[in-house]
Amino acid sequence: MRKNRLYILVIIAFVIGVGYSAFHKWSVDHVLYITGGVDHPIGCVSCHVYPERDGLLANMLNEDYLSPLNAAVSEDGSRLYVIAQDADLLIEVDLNSREVLSNTKVGRRPHSAILTRDQKTAVVTNQWANNIYFIDLKTKEITDSVPVGGGPAGMDLSVDGNLLYVANTYTNNISVVDLRTKQEIRRLHGGNYPTSVAASPNDDFVFVASQRTVPIEFRTEPMTEVTILNASSQRVSERKYFNSAHIMENVTVSPSGDMAVATMVRPKNNVPSAQIERGWMINHGIGVILKDGRTAQLLLDEPNAFYPDPYDIVIHPDGKRAYVSHSGVDMVSVVNLDRIRSLLADASEEELKLYANHLGMSGEFVVDRIKTGSNPKGLAMSADGKFVYVVERMEDRVSVIDTDVSEIVNTIDLGGPSRISYTRRGGQLFSNAGHTFHNQYSCYTCHPDGHEDGLTYDLTGSGRNLANVQTLRDLYGTAPFKWIGTNQSVYKQCGMRFSRFVTRTESFSPEDLDAVVAYIMRELTHPPNIHRLPNGALTEAQQRGKAIYERTVTNDGREIPEKDRCTTCHNGPNYSNFQMADVGTNKENEDESLFDSPNLNNIYESAPYLHDGSAATLEEIWTKFNDHDTHGYANDMTKDQLNDLVEYLKSLSAERYYKKDLNYKINKGQL
Repeated sequence: MRKNRLYILVIIAFVIGVGYSAFHKWSVDHVLYITGGVDHPIGCVSCHVYPERDGLLANMLNEDYLSPLNAAVSEDGSRLYVIAQDADLLIEVDLNSREVLSNTKVGRRPHSAILTRDQKTAVVTNQWANNIYFIDLKTKEITDSVPVGGGPAGMDLSVDGNLLYVANTYTNNISVVDLRTKQEIRRLHGGNYPTSVAASPNDDFVFVASQRTVPIEFRTEPMTEVTILNASSQRVSERKYFNSAHIMENVTVSPSGDMAVATMVRPKNNVPSAQIERGWMINHGIGVILKDGRTAQLLLDEPNAFYPDPYDIVIHPDGKRAYVSHSGVDMVSVVNLDRIRSLLADASEEELKLYANHLGMSGEFVVDRIKTGSNPKGLAMSADGKFVYVVERMEDRVSVIDTDVSEIVNTIDLGGPSRISYTRRGGQLFSNAGHTFHNQYSCYTCHPDGHEDGLTYDLTGSGRNLANVQTLRDLYGTAPFKWIGTNQSVYKQCGMRFSRFVTRTESFSPEDLDAVVAYIMRELTHPPNIHRLPNGALTEAQQRGKAIYERTVTNDGREIPEKDRCTTCHNGPNYSNFQMADVGTNKENEDESLFDSPNLNNIYESAPYLHDGSAATLEEIWTKFNDHDTHGYANDMTKDQLNDLVEYLKSLSAERYYKKDLNYKINKGQL
């Protein structure tokens, strides 16, 4: 009996040993596959729990942060009103005691806040609800809601306080709202992704800055618009274009009205990424519009130190100093505007072109750099100019700069979680440029708001195989990555490949890479699709487009080969089979290759299209780059049919996220 038990124990031990050995080998091979061959000490929890958006364990390991973005300060300097974007809150802070007084629940994904002239009401833009809220500051109750365009973001008041100008990011227009009647009275065409508004104190012009380049010819310099409105007629009076510039997050006007100044990024996407070592890849600075109509671009970088992702800019009441937040390097720059005035006064056009790329110029007008907490975003200047309040998005905190000494003298805890979760750490790393050569750019630089910048880059340095930047939103379950599908996971995409082709530096440490991947997979999501009707139904044009998308026969009744049907490559909940295909879009200067079928969620917001960004619009995919029907059978379609197909494509979004949008609207009483 004892021998039998011994034999059984030996057999069990043998099975366990063999099983463990096999499992260990499988797990090692699995890790090497996921990380692209790098010996990465990744654990199951890091890969399969932290990135999850739902589930008890994932929710226990993560935290719900406030993620403040912008702020407004009361005229008497006693209150600060902070937008907590991830928590959908307007936070009221007592600036004397530095304590939070109240949290008011506002709409979905709020962006900015502003106080009316009588200081009795706060107006909040709800970027994912496409409206603005009016909050009574005494009762903390929402008193009115006004629908505007899609994705309302920055805003400003007219000088008399009767009109509100709102930048609608997702619909590329500007709403003019009459605050006396609480009605939108005009909607004007803006630039591409307008995000910020600043009214001149002279009540003559309103400046609206945009994030993305206007449509341009393939492989030409980006060109970003500042839309100028006539304040008297509320009409567009001029469109100023800044060449080789984009991501103009915020704009402001000097107290005298002699200049408008916007933050900006100057990408050199037409040169090989190897030029990062010479400081030629991406630069950061400000764009200036002078009273005489001239424009200028000035870099805030230095030859061996870069200050990426400038977000907000405020000007001191004396008009002599400006403060710029650099969200990619946790810094605020102090700029001497009088020196800029002197520098630009008699500058020729040739000199202005030189200034735009001169890394040594910042020493002429940047007079101080102030270190902040993680990811400084919005700035608010007190009316007397004594303090600048810095919203630190990844700290759930506000820092207070004393402008007399150019130092942070206090901080204000907004009440977010004290624990820095794995995912939060990933957000801090994603937003920071510390892992790139000379801090030249962060992940956010090419992926603003977790999306993409709309540009094409030469990452190999050969001038071949150009890459159109892809969105990082809703990546969960959409592997493989990269246009040619060689990255089987975000670990490889953001690890080995990222350091080799993009940053040209050492890779993230294993722990940091785990955190970055968790942040991307869990936190970055598409906004609600503005082309979907509130009740989920399709418009008549979209219904016709859906029939075209799903058709199996041509207009004259011939069967379409399965490989040439839209639904063959673009099917399932993400509208992709995640397989490689030849769609006939290889160019002469490229290696012949197959391309991964991209998912089509919210495809309307990801222009330009194709692997190299050569199609400026969805229409061009078939009108310019599908002569032989290799990218779906399309040449028999009429113009009306193509229009309907495009309308349907614009409506596509992952059903699981769309259902969340519907539930949100139902809970809010919007349906």
